[in-house]
Amino acid sequence: MDDILTVERDGGVATITLNRPAVLNALNAALLTRLEAVLTEFAGDPALRAVILTGAGERAFAAGADIAELAELDGAVAGERKARAGQRVTQLLEALPVPVIAAVNGFALGGGCELAMACDIRIAGENAKFGQPEVNLGVPPGYGGTQRTARLLGSGAALYLCLTGEMIDAAEALRIGLVQRVVPLAELRAEAQRIASVIAAKAPLAVTAAKRAIREGAALPLSEGLALEALHFGTLIGTSDFREGTRAFLEKRKPAFEGR
Repeated sequence: MDDILTVERDGGVATITLNRPAVLNALNAALLTRLEAVLTEFAGDPALRAVILTGAGERAFAAGADIAELAELDGAVAGERKARAGQRVTQLLEALPVPVIAAVNGFALGGGCELAMACDIRIAGENAKFGQPEVNLGVPPGYGGTQRTARLLGSGAALYLCLTGEMIDAAEALRIGLVQRVVPLAELRAEAQRIASVIAAKAPLAVTAAKRAIREGAALPLSEGLALEALHFGTLIGTSDFREGTRAFLEKRKPAFEGR
């Protein structure tokens, strides 16, 4: 595999692999550009049901931004442009209508941790290590690390990770809620595929609505979030999938959802 990023399809499930294992899948500009293009294409794919994001090899999901490229940045404008490029990718991950599962193998540091946090579900191999070590380079996180750690983990954990730059292992990541599952590394891909397949079998409009209600509602007061949830619920009552789902339940059979 010569490409810096590969995409595999298995029915409605796509697996994106960051493929620079010799440098621990470091996120250089070319890799971010390729990832942005793939995610943009996925956003308009009606056959897609779930996405898995992982890294090539056993040592790293992504060990952060490419330090050689960072060292060449000259001035605030170039630095802000670099941060915005990474933020575009993380925002695309969040905005995809289908769920994204991060299968974290090894190091997920800096930009790698930020990519994982932008995914909807995170599972980790037992060898996974997470961290926001940018302060060791003289800068804060730039691809959303300060914001997503606070939203996912609370300000205390966010301040600890972003101010100390220390790494945490998979067990600690599970304890603080950064990941939802920890499995042996040899089982990581299979577990990601299992979760993706479970989601892919559900009503796709309902999955998208649930993701949007959670993502968008998190930034709203509870009353407004509840109104948003009710809106999504009501909108889907008139769909063929709702009629099929209720009919299948009453008839004690598996539903055949069509996404309409």
